Amino acid sequence: MTDEEALRRAIALSAEAATTPGCEPFGAVVLREGEIVGEGFNRARGKLDPTSHGETEAIRDACARLGTLDLSGCTVFTSCEPCALCVATMQITGIARVVYAAALSDSARVLADVPKDRRRGGDVEALRREAGVPIGQGRIPARQMLVAEAVAVLEGWAKG
Repeated sequence: MTDEEALRRAIALSAEAATTPGCEPFGAVVLREGEIVGEGFNRARGKLDPTSHGETEAIRDACARLGTLDLSGCTVFTSCEPCALCVATMQITGIARVVYAAALSDSARVLADVPKDRRRGGDVEALRREAGVPIGQGRIPARQMLVAEAVAVLEGWAKG
């Protein structure tokens, strides 16, 4: 499957999502060695899951189909430039590259007037700025407590 064919499939999924209740028009596929191993589209409203973006759904599907959390060498094709959440998911799973159609600026412009009852939206630039900073240094205040207790659980698990 070519890059263009895979990206057209992601766009087709976004069109399907646009007509599916509880979904938003963002679709993605994961390819490994030219074959689709995962597909998904944004189901955040329907699932009441803010992490249910097209890319994360496609990655979840690929991990389930392949029986692994390691998607090294795979490519994500997505109808829109991925947000920081989706990029982090790609990095965690080892995605090798991303091919996308619309830019985040395109979706922000086109969807700017969509009411919040249809789309929660958000400040993409703020999310990009804050995604990599330690917790508590961005917009969300944080307090750390009970470190020793939590570390003890981690140590116990690490010892097997």
